[in-house]
Amino acid sequence: MQNAPDSSLIGEEYEVEVGPVAHGGHCIARSDEGRVLFVRHALPGEKVVARVTEGSADSRFLRADAVRVLAASKDRVEAPCPYAGPGKCGGCDWQHAKPGAQRRLKGEVIAEQLKRLAGLTPEEAGWDGTVMPAPGDKVPAGEVPAWRTRVQYAIDAEGRAGLRKHRSHDVQPIEHCMIAAPGVSELGVEKREWPQMAAVEAIAATGSNDRQVVLTPRPGGRLPLVALDRPVSVLRVEERDGSVHRVHGRAFVRERADERTYRVGMGGFWQVHPQAADVLVKAVMQGLLPRKGDMALDLYCGVGLFAGALADRVGEKGAVLGIESGKRAVEDARHNLQDFDRVRIEQGKVEQVLPRTRITEVDLIVLDPPRAGAGKQTVRHLASLGARRIAYVACDPAALARDLAYFRDSGYKPRTLRAFDLFPMTSHVECVAILEPATKGF
Repeated sequence: MQNAPDSSLIGEEYEVEVGPVAHGGHCIARSDEGRVLFVRHALPGEKVVARVTEGSADSRFLRADAVRVLAASKDRVEAPCPYAGPGKCGGCDWQHAKPGAQRRLKGEVIAEQLKRLAGLTPEEAGWDGTVMPAPGDKVPAGEVPAWRTRVQYAIDAEGRAGLRKHRSHDVQPIEHCMIAAPGVSELGVEKREWPQMAAVEAIAATGSNDRQVVLTPRPGGRLPLVALDRPVSVLRVEERDGSVHRVHGRAFVRERADERTYRVGMGGFWQVHPQAADVLVKAVMQGLLPRKGDMALDLYCGVGLFAGALADRVGEKGAVLGIESGKRAVEDARHNLQDFDRVRIEQGKVEQVLPRTRITEVDLIVLDPPRAGAGKQTVRHLASLGARRIAYVACDPAALARDLAYFRDSGYKPRTLRAFDLFPMTSHVECVAILEPATKGF
């Protein structure tokens, strides 16, 4: 049943005391009448005027922006980016917070999710409570790390490149994205007009000088002649099925991690922060401690990042099976790991392919699932394989916590958990949990 138009509270303002941070880049507050508000552009402990952006009189909660700060937190700074703030670009959540404060907020979110969804304290999860910055991300006051090697620009009706506003299809045109990596900024996407385009994704490989743009035309739109400030290959997203095709130049970019080069084709997935792949491989391998001769699984393996690292370490008598649903990613993984005789990559969904392999026992498992997590069925299957250690790489602390609870029910407990700030200025955080068989309960 839809709300009556006059029940909308959009535009209403409440003077509130800001409470704790919540998962998703906002803080929780309550109005004098007891209404729950999820407030963006605020910090815990502040007193602000919050203007409602979503919600009605009968909503369970309201979404709002802090439009005036009446009493500021000591962690507040003026947002360096001119496009950050109420009603503007939705790409960054914490431009108004000091870098150290951003990491503390992310740590508080992880701790809250662990407690609420898995019943774990940081100590029980093997976590010291810190969120580590990525190497090289320390910058002078008033600047932000330029880390984003892949930027998806939305194109407005006038053909201008911009970024989406928060929870909106509206486009905020921009002249420069401060968190874009230099290789992306050097292409000059924001300087040009993109008539008949819906989106332009710019990719600047970390492991090479490869540059790529992926164009998504509007329905019936024709591709423009792409002339950017650096040599670039061009791909096109097909309207009929969303498939990606090469227009000119290479169909892939070359990335590098753990002293290996990886081909990533057709705009496929690779970690966005330039240091992320190395940081995560190091954390996973330090946690698993692979041995010569181990049998290992790499699930949701993408183009083979962790499978390659495992193959290097388990040696000629070891074996690695990777499972990945994306056809092009599987082709890339097989290409990237073709020099390893005992590595096999299978295509399909993990929950469907893994049972078909009839594998009943493994030594090590790595899983790097999508944001939704692995889920109860897959976790139970993995726990039945008796792995010595399992490395869970998670981009969503809520999904991680839910799956840790499933692992607990299946006889595994976290040995260590590490958190990394691989998405500065945003609410996103990457975690690596190392699990082992539980000799006793949590």
